[in-house]
Amino acid sequence: MPRAIYIDAKGNQFEADIPVGQNLMEGAVDNMIDGILGECGGVMACATCHVYVAKEWQDKLPPASEREDDMIDMAIEPEENSRLSCQIEMTEELDGITVYLPRSQF
Repeated sequence: MPRAIYIDAKGNQFEADIPVGQNLMEGAVDNMIDGILGECGGVMACATCHVYVAKEWQDKLPPASEREDDMIDMAIEPEENSRLSCQIEMTEELDGITVYLPRSQF
């Protein structure tokens, strides 16, 4: 099972095995990782699953949809590498993906 690495604003690292097909937001919630709330359940209505994708993983993800980009614009402190974790579906190729949690979600 592929693994995701979540690093919070204090530098604490958490790892979670996430089944292929599940998104990173669900994986964080299922593994009780603080900093990703997913209040809307993954329907892109809240941006409480905002993450910063590590540089080496950005090109391995499909581009964000226009709707995702619109939600990221409403997130606190969006960056060039911002994504909604509910829109990143785990695949075998993403084994080891690293995302950083915004300070605003700490």
